Amino acid sequence: MTNPYDIGLDQNPANYQPLTPLTFLERAAMVFAAQTAVIHGKLRRDYASLYARCRQLASVLAAAGLGRGDTVSVMLLNTPAMIEAHYGVPMSGAVLHSLNTRLDAATIAFQLDHAETKILITDIALLPRIREALARAKTSPLLVVYDDPEFGGEAPSYDEIEYENFIAAGDADFVWKMPDDEWDAISINYTSGTTGDPKGVVYHHRGAYLLAQGNALTASMKKHAVYLWTLPMFHCNGWCFPWTISAVSGTHVCLRDVRAEDIWKAILDHRVSHMCGAPIVMSLVVAGKPDSAKLDYEVEFFTAAAPPPEAVLAAMKQAGFNVTHLYGLTETYGPSVVNDWHSSWDQLDNAKQAALKARQGVRYLALEGLDVVDAETMVPVPRDGTTIGEVVMRGNVVMKGYFKNPASTDRAFAGGWFHSGDLGVVHPDGYVQLKDRSKDIIISGGENISSIEVEDALYKHPAVASVAVVAMPHEKWGETPCAFIEMADGKTATPDELREWCRQNLAGYKVPSEFRFESIPKTSTGKIQKYALRQRLVGDVTSG
Repeated sequence: MTNPYDIGLDQNPANYQPLTPLTFLERAAMVFAAQTAVIHGKLRRDYASLYARCRQLASVLAAAGLGRGDTVSVMLLNTPAMIEAHYGVPMSGAVLHSLNTRLDAATIAFQLDHAETKILITDIALLPRIREALARAKTSPLLVVYDDPEFGGEAPSYDEIEYENFIAAGDADFVWKMPDDEWDAISINYTSGTTGDPKGVVYHHRGAYLLAQGNALTASMKKHAVYLWTLPMFHCNGWCFPWTISAVSGTHVCLRDVRAEDIWKAILDHRVSHMCGAPIVMSLVVAGKPDSAKLDYEVEFFTAAAPPPEAVLAAMKQAGFNVTHLYGLTETYGPSVVNDWHSSWDQLDNAKQAALKARQGVRYLALEGLDVVDAETMVPVPRDGTTIGEVVMRGNVVMKGYFKNPASTDRAFAGGWFHSGDLGVVHPDGYVQLKDRSKDIIISGGENISSIEVEDALYKHPAVASVAVVAMPHEKWGETPCAFIEMADGKTATPDELREWCRQNLAGYKVPSEFRFESIPKTSTGKIQKYALRQRLVGDVTSG
């Protein structure tokens, strides 16, 4: 039987336009042209100016021949140029690739090659490492240097194009084109370095649009919210908040370095309403609170990674912050699960509140499906808070796929769900809580560290016969790598020697904090039992 509503009601330009978060900035510039969009030190930039600069950047990129499917890489701190890249690059049709500013040169080179970077924009403070990476890379992108006036260090000399001169050649009235398809790539974010399968996570315009709006709803953001950039914008495109802030015509307060003094100055000077960051940022905030700092309003703080310690949550509350726990992955545009708080829980004591806040929670409005299932049968686990299964997700804020890696994409989407690789339980009220990470990812200060990558580096040392790296609890960073080492016959090495070896082969934050020369438990088939090593560490903490 024919559906009468299918006749003459086809999609056309009048009733359909591809979704893209770029329209948020266009609207903000039209409606609130004089509203302050960006604060960076002494700099104040309104929405009209921000929109014009983004179009200039897009114009220059388009004039250079970049378009659909071309990659522009940026290695920038939380500065105005990074905000502009989130709009100007996709306005040209190109794809934005944000590099983690803590990466080592080898990993940077790998990502530039894999993403086939055409243009690279870097902060002047990061220029020496970028030069080293380019010397290793096969690709030779045009290099543009952002000479930030707020940079207080000694700037290296350079002969490359300076960012302001680069965009000055652009047209502030450039008519940027909507994406041909809302499924067109808007950005790519890497989850791993040079080892294992390359994991270039591709975001599309539709997903970025929906998660950006989902952030505003989840964070209860009012119009003209003031957002302080304590979360790195390179991390999952700043959880899509670079686009969210334009949706509410809010103000970006940039912060080059996450220091307690600068955080509190920004909060007090600009009446910051919202912040995001790893638990380490909360520790900085409460430890560095000036005695004179008195807030007459509540700041919304959103955190992910390891559950915040009870003492930190209590101190944040006393200092004037409301902390909300989020969960997500690079593959879900950042946070897509929220620990939505019930007002009845306010009556509980701090210990019970901390236990509830440690749970990851329920799905964002922008995520259509969240469950914990038996990995073999895909049957949901009982809602008993004890039966462990794999956390799976589905919806419009799940990645488009892994760039140039169809095999990994197929595995990730098996059964019509995205497989997170994280293990968790579901409580009777439907709230999900993580219990382990099947891929043994270590989350240190909000950054993911692959234990396999660290192990591979140590295996290259001639004195190492066997190695296993697991997460060790750390008061400041939440977690940090701990390496268990078995030495080769007749060989010796000291912790300092291995630490220096790792520094030469890994980014600094990936270097293990501790090296233990102990036997490594294995199964009868020779598989390392990492859970037993984690139990050793827990036992040491308990006995200590």
